[in-house]
Amino acid sequence: MERKKLLLITLTHLFCFSHFFSTLAYQLNQTKPLVPAVIAFGDSIVDPGNNNQLLTIAKGNFPPYGQDFYGHVPTGRFCNGKIPTDFIASRLGVKELLPPYVGYDLSPQDILTGVSFASGASGFDPLTPEIPNALSMPDQLKLFGEYKERLKQIAGEENAAKIVSGALYLICCGTDDIANTYFGPTLRSVDYDIPSYVDLLLSGATNFINLLHDMGARKIGFVGMPPIGCVPSQRTLGGGIARDCEPKRNYAAQLYNYKIQKEIENFLKKPNFKGTTIVYINIFDILMDLIQRPNAYGFEESRKGCCGTGLLEASVLCNSASSDTCADVSKYVFWDSYHPTEKTYKIIVDNIFDIDGKFLH
Repeated sequence: MERKKLLLITLTHLFCFSHFFSTLAYQLNQTKPLVPAVIAFGDSIVDPGNNNQLLTIAKGNFPPYGQDFYGHVPTGRFCNGKIPTDFIASRLGVKELLPPYVGYDLSPQDILTGVSFASGASGFDPLTPEIPNALSMPDQLKLFGEYKERLKQIAGEENAAKIVSGALYLICCGTDDIANTYFGPTLRSVDYDIPSYVDLLLSGATNFINLLHDMGARKIGFVGMPPIGCVPSQRTLGGGIARDCEPKRNYAAQLYNYKIQKEIENFLKKPNFKGTTIVYINIFDILMDLIQRPNAYGFEESRKGCCGTGLLEASVLCNSASSDTCADVSKYVFWDSYHPTEKTYKIIVDNIFDIDGKFLH
């Protein structure tokens, strides 16, 4: 019965998400983007380089990161090339790349069209960003408040308010909480069982949505968790000799995804959220399909990353001094042991927009 409820809620929110983005895509094809800006919060999946200026080991601003990016430059994106926010901003006609807010020489146009505040290794659990010294989610909101003031200086108060209310906000966070904090070297797994820890994350997520809404966000895309137990590093750490997908990590992700969808439903029933759109973005299913059926998407390897052995290397462990890369990254679902390749990200984003077209008909 619980699996049926999970499936029903997933399909319901997938439809809502599809309608939301298909409307944006339709507007793009007709005149100009419906959204004036794209603004992102979260972790390494959507961090384009905010961690570069931080005293943290969670960085990707050195080779071989960025080997397939423009100019083969490592920008701080935890990938061989572009990340999801770049593809989304491009598909919506806003701009080709979504820049970081921290340590970047932002032009007025950068400010007007949006930035990312995301920080690799961050999470909804307050302990998660403390360990690697990443920007916490509250830290990211503080930076957003600073960004709004800069926006007013450039666009004027009235136009700035329109940009803030019309922008698309993406929240992508939680994976590090499960992989690095709960199943990592902390006492969280002693103090909490999986359901209670998921509730802790939900408390952080819902509080973040409330605060972001209070700061003016009216179009919010909330990214669910991926199949964490099938990520190469988690297979290595928890999948036994055979490196199978680790079920407890996947259970935590699925339980979180189920519950956050219910929370989103509750938000939309609140009177003060009238006129606000919040959509749940399901990445679990498409990434699981890529992992289980890589050949169907033109891949050959989905159990390890392209960097080094592909079993544990990520961030500082994936570097050109100590790690070689695979001969053909296009055959790999994962770039390092934790992050997908540019090709994988593009397939995930394209899949989202492709589904929109189907629902339009």
